[in-house]
Amino acid sequence: MVSVMKVEKAPLESYADMGGLDAQIQEIKEAVELPLTHPELYEDIGIRPPKGVILYGLNWEDLTSKGCGKLNISGFLKYLGDGPKLVRELFRVADDLSPSVVFINEIDAVGTKRYDAHSGVDREIQRTMLELLNQLYGFDSRGNVKVILATNRIESLDPALLRRGRIERKIEFPLPDIKTRRRIFQIHTARMTLADDVNLEEFVAHIKAICTETGLLALREH
Repeated sequence: MVSVMKVEKAPLESYADMGGLDAQIQEIKEAVELPLTHPELYEDIGIRPPKGVILYGLNWEDLTSKGCGKLNISGFLKYLGDGPKLVRELFRVADDLSPSVVFINEIDAVGTKRYDAHSGVDREIQRTMLELLNQLYGFDSRGNVKVILATNRIESLDPALLRRGRIERKIEFPLPDIKTRRRIFQIHTARMTLADDVNLEEFVAHIKAICTETGLLALREH
């Protein structure tokens, strides 16, 4: 079950394909990328890099493609008792394949604040959460495994998940401002032939959909 979650090929997209988010990209580079590619930088300074980051703010279900590098929460809860086992196996495989990144989308599905569990599913969620806390606390931040969590409900997470020694770095992704939306339009229209009367400043929302729709209309009209 863990093996189907592996993504071994690098995506075709790069940082250049993202409009705006300069500060967020810089933070991800410092917390995830540089510790894996240049650990000596942190050793020279004498600091430990973060174990990973949590990305929050926007609806990540809309922003990430299904099945691309996510740890499928439904896989955790398919059979009672499998959740903690899968978490342990996930980090074991990540260590075996290091350098690697563990990306868990919608972490709020198992990482919510603890409460009195009454059903078997609730108890399974809490056991899974406890094992995740144990794994995050157990591995060395100087190692070759980094963790990225994503949620749009950070306020619902158990504080222990974001406690010192686990995931300490929080990176917010706010809604795009005018400058960012303009940059997104420039990216998506870079290979399109635009008429002289097209004014991109008039469009600030639904950017990709607008570009795709206009391209289809152009095909329809030859």
